[in-house]
Amino acid sequence: MGNVDRVIRILVAVVVLILYFTHVITGTLAVILLILAGIFVVTSLIGFCPLYVPFGFNTLKKTQK
Repeated sequence: MGNVDRVIRILVAVVVLILYFTHVITGTLAVILLILAGIFVVTSLIGFCPLYVPFGFNTLKKTQK
């Protein structure tokens, strides 16, 4: 997982938290988005997204020699 991907995931998680704590999102939608935000944070920290494997996605730039 590339750095840009990690930063975007963290930013999305922060936005979801802000929306939740300002009561813009509530109820079931809030719970689902909070779970997704948690997954985004965890996958950003470990640098691996399990959903990328079956679809063949790779956002990590290859180093040039």
